[in-house]
Amino acid sequence: MKIAISQINCHIGNFEHNCSKIIDNIKRAEKDGADLIVFPELSVTGYPPYDLLEYDDFIEKCYKSIDKITASCKNIAAIVGSPAYNENQKGKKLHNSAFFLAEGKIKKIFNKGLLPNYDVFDEYRYFEPANSFSTINYNRHNIAVTICEDLWSLDEKTLYVASPMEELAKQNPGILINIAASPFSYNQHLERKSILAKNAMKYNLPVIYVNHTGAHTDLIFDGGSMIVDAKGKIIHEMKYFMEDYHLVSIDSIKNTNGKDIPATYGMDEKIKLIHDALILGIRDYFHKTGFTKAILGLSGGLDSAVVLVLAAKALGNDNIKALLMPSRFSSDHSVEDAVELAKNMGISYDILPIKKIYDVFIKTLKPFFIKNTFDATEENIQARARAMLLMAYSNKYGYVLFNTSNKSESAVGYTTLYGDMCGGLSVLGDVYKTEVYELVDYINRSEMVIPANTINKPPSAELRPGQKDTDSLPGYELLDKILFNYIERQMSPADIIKKGFKPGIVKKTVSMVNKNEYKRFQSPPVLRVSPKAFGTGRRMPVVAKY
Repeated sequence: MKIAISQINCHIGNFEHNCSKIIDNIKRAEKDGADLIVFPELSVTGYPPYDLLEYDDFIEKCYKSIDKITASCKNIAAIVGSPAYNENQKGKKLHNSAFFLAEGKIKKIFNKGLLPNYDVFDEYRYFEPANSFSTINYNRHNIAVTICEDLWSLDEKTLYVASPMEELAKQNPGILINIAASPFSYNQHLERKSILAKNAMKYNLPVIYVNHTGAHTDLIFDGGSMIVDAKGKIIHEMKYFMEDYHLVSIDSIKNTNGKDIPATYGMDEKIKLIHDALILGIRDYFHKTGFTKAILGLSGGLDSAVVLVLAAKALGNDNIKALLMPSRFSSDHSVEDAVELAKNMGISYDILPIKKIYDVFIKTLKPFFIKNTFDATEENIQARARAMLLMAYSNKYGYVLFNTSNKSESAVGYTTLYGDMCGGLSVLGDVYKTEVYELVDYINRSEMVIPANTINKPPSAELRPGQKDTDSLPGYELLDKILFNYIERQMSPADIIKKGFKPGIVKKTVSMVNKNEYKRFQSPPVLRVSPKAFGTGRRMPVVAKY
């Protein structure tokens, strides 16, 4: 039996687009002589559809799409992910399901049992978990079909009523197919491979794993669909961050040499993964919202430089506009560095000094400011003046504004609400400052795209004379380690201190993170590249005391 694997980029709620893409791939597979073609989890709707699942007409459109796809499956079978009604009428009205289509009919519906309810996942809000699992006999093969976490280890992160794999194993399947919607984080591909290999060996079954590719707002799906033999060896890995198609025969899976193929991304290629993921995240955010052009403030600093390069790679140089908005405190070098980068990238730019705007604000407010000493108020006025200019360009010319703040700054509130926090998309909001430096090294690996002076000068917001980030923050090497332990590892301040960090610095850092939750609550969507990003995967109460 020949099986086609279709790793596609779906668009949430765009049924015509998704349905057309699925049917086109079915026709391709049929032409190639495939007996079965497999698509990712919830491929009819796109993942995650969130509260769209609560609209009856949305589910009706799912079933109409399934009907169209089923009509294309007269000489070939297909496994397609879609919501399905809970026929038992107990619990929630929907299942997260895999439809097995053949002979122009729905032959079987497999329902997901292990519903993730952690980090960015909230499936138990919408779906009822399955409590029984069975295989399907097709073309003289006994096939087990599972959906994403149904193949993952049972733990506290999933809600379940039965163990899918233990129940399926008793039915002696000859092959296991897993359709998934597994979002990207820089270590996820390694965990994924480990889980697939362990299950293949445990149940002595070859595994075909099919994942989404593409991005939906903050979530990026890296693809990386794969075939694993019964010995736990990866015998084929599909492309990352793009659509892909592969045809395989069951006989070839069962008769391998027992050797892993070379990995697309190795264990030490974290920054390359982040770089490629961010480009996909930017590109799909624009394509799926219908926007084409972007604008950003180019300061001569590292963060805006990296965002400019990534945006140009994702959208094309002609679709990017940069504004250079020096203040009275900006160094000449900052403007020169920004101009050099814009010219290196072939980006259109304008220079709009904000000194006169700032002076008008100060003159207007002076009668009402009893305290006339220069402080954060005057600094924030400059940041908000820049945001006003950027948003004016955005409104006038239809640009989407990029937010260029990094994760370190966002974590401790080293950003100005309604100033540099403005934007439709936060590109580096899940990238620590130390990782931004690593991204620069990767971008400059072949040629000096980002100017050396941008890299070498001390980080500064340049909102007061001689300002440096280290005036208010610990050095980023130290700060990022504390933040990583607190945010990603979810360690308490006491446990972080036990690792050898100074108590005063730890307590101050954690306090800044907690006190600035109100800012992040109002921030733009953050492209998720780590296991724990600000946004849907980290929901903290604004008014908590911790």
